[in-house]
Amino acid sequence: MILDGKAVSEKRLEILKEQIEESRLYPRLATVIVGTDPASQMYVRMKHRACERVGIGSIGIELPEDATTERVLETINRLNNDPDIDGILVQLPLPAQVDTTRVIEAVAPEKDVDGFHPCNLGRLLAGSPVFAPCTPQGIMTILKEYAIPTTGQRAVVVGRSIDVGRPMAALLLNADATVTICHSKTRNLEAEMRSADILISAVGRAKFVKPDMVKEGATVIDVGINHDEQGKLCGDVDFEAVRDRAGAITPVPGGVGPMTIATLMENTFKAAKLRTCDSTVRL
Repeated sequence: MILDGKAVSEKRLEILKEQIEESRLYPRLATVIVGTDPASQMYVRMKHRACERVGIGSIGIELPEDATTERVLETINRLNNDPDIDGILVQLPLPAQVDTTRVIEAVAPEKDVDGFHPCNLGRLLAGSPVFAPCTPQGIMTILKEYAIPTTGQRAVVVGRSIDVGRPMAALLLNADATVTICHSKTRNLEAEMRSADILISAVGRAKFVKPDMVKEGATVIDVGINHDEQGKLCGDVDFEAVRDRAGAITPVPGGVGPMTIATLMENTFKAAKLRTCDSTVRL
């Protein structure tokens, strides 16, 4: 079974558009990008297009490549204090001279629709999330849409990044899976991967996951965005080789990526509802 993230995202965005129209709210998202990295600029444009589609207002703030940490923090502070802004997204990665940790921690938790603020990550780990990081939450939505059970299932997450691996493990744990996180220092990595009922790869290595690493009938979620030796876009999973062994699998492109943006839209609407209902997250 191909887990079509594009189709799921289309469905979710249409539902969200209707919900926003019925709410009579006008959520607004602010994006902040530093520099002119083409990939980052493309991702930001995609997010603004999604905003327009569902009825979320958006503003884009572009800072120069040589912007200092202080300048970025000033921008974040201004957006934190703007009552018309519900969500703030800082496009990562930031240039080397900018302190990414300070920037992430500067975003008001109630406007942190990316889910990276330590307060929101802490609530996620505690089992009471408000905003979860968009890619892991999008994966959970795919699993739910395709009725793939998590309760009692053995889930293996390959990769321990703060934006995917760690929050992914927390979401799966909250969904009653038995979770293992693997990384570059894991012993017997392939054996760990083969034990998974749900295998999630977020290592950033083209076609890293081969059929002999996958349990027969497992659900395989590919978070990777890479290019193969021919320069063609691919994921962490050798899709053509693994698809016949897996019970369900996400493609690249068209799998996890679209759900990341759809989840960002849902988080922004959620932030607007919390603010309007005077239920602001106080952390």
